[in-house]
Amino acid sequence: MLEKTDPHYKNWIVDLKHKIRQTQIKAAIKVNTALIELYWDLGKEIAGREFENSYGSGFFNLLSKDLRAEFPEIKGFSESNLKFCKRFYQFYNQDIAIRQQVVNELGNDENSNRQQVVNEFKNNHFSHHIFLIPWGHHVTLITKCKTPEEAHFYINKTIENGWSRAVLLNMISGKLIESQGKAITNFSKTLPDNQSELVKETLKDPYFFDFLNLSELFKEKELENALVDNISKFLIELGRGFAFVGKQVEIVVSDKSFFIDLLFYHIKLKRYVVIELKAGSFEPEFAGKLNFYVTAIDKKMRDENDNATIGLLICKDKDEIIAEYSLTDLQKPLGISSYELQKILPDDFKSYLPSIAMVEEELKKLENK
Repeated sequence: MLEKTDPHYKNWIVDLKHKIRQTQIKAAIKVNTALIELYWDLGKEIAGREFENSYGSGFFNLLSKDLRAEFPEIKGFSESNLKFCKRFYQFYNQDIAIRQQVVNELGNDENSNRQQVVNEFKNNHFSHHIFLIPWGHHVTLITKCKTPEEAHFYINKTIENGWSRAVLLNMISGKLIESQGKAITNFSKTLPDNQSELVKETLKDPYFFDFLNLSELFKEKELENALVDNISKFLIELGRGFAFVGKQVEIVVSDKSFFIDLLFYHIKLKRYVVIELKAGSFEPEFAGKLNFYVTAIDKKMRDENDNATIGLLICKDKDEIIAEYSLTDLQKPLGISSYELQKILPDDFKSYLPSIAMVEEELKKLENK
């Protein structure tokens, strides 16, 4: 059993407390960044010691008591959260270890290729983005993501979009990393090269509509109304930058009225986005109608400061070959995506791991089983 009189542990805990006191000073300036750095350093210290291997789970219990006694005002030193600190460091350290191995295998040769890898390793030793999101988000990432690369993707998206923990969990469950930029489009032929990939990355396939209550045989109108009724959640699913213009937007062409299901404006891309909804499977004629609507918006609403309008058809499912053929010779930038109706989060889900206290409670339940 681990004893406080163990000289190795005693010397280590003194050094550790000193480091924590230094972090407390920094925390007055940068609260979140300093806290995540503290948890990173704690995880590194724990992972690099033999105490756990020698003394088992009693090590975390003793460490927790010692740190809480010294720093009663800090809530992150529970036994369960210290385990998360270790897991946090080891999870992202996978990437660091791989990079370091590459550098080591290149040996001492000072050629430019090695130096380039060395510089990249130094610059990416740990992404500063890791320290810019809250701890609760990290608990979500290290428990839900399979690789550091996947976690980094969601870290960057969280920073870019300001996601809460609940939204982050929603995006991970919806496999955003797999769906973003996957819509079938003709953008490479209809948009300049410097715009094609950027616009494509704004579209997904599939879209997950997890907030809808629809009858078994619903129509486009019912789907449209459900999306508009939940427009804030729909905008989150679409992604950052989309501004809602209206539904059933009337466009008059040659004295005849046409009505566009949903019209958005993408602020970053500076272009209108026409969205047509289909409750059933994709049919080739849908693309022609969407092309017509995009042309109408370009001629009726787009001004000299706007980029070319794009069209997105969202349908229940599609044959990818038929979809590609349907877009081949059309001149307007169009995309085709599918959607899935599913309950990613329960109705009463408000947040995921909103506090360290809740993390501790859940872990205690598991340990007592």
